[in-house]
Amino acid sequence: MFGRRLREERKLRDWTLEDLGERCALAWNYIADVERGERNVTIDTAAKLAGGLGVPLWQLLRSSE
Repeated sequence: MFGRRLREERKLRDWTLEDLGERCALAWNYIADVERGERNVTIDTAAKLAGGLGVPLWQLLRSSE
């Protein structure tokens, strides 16, 4: 699930929702909804989130092993 991978990557960096929001120009509460699976994202938004984390998009799209 995209939201779970997003949260894992954010927490690996010890970032708050606000930190990630600032890095990718998205509202922290929107990111929180995505992490909880309450919102779907477009490919453009997914790319913004990946860019904010400094990871390739595929890393957020892959399934957990």
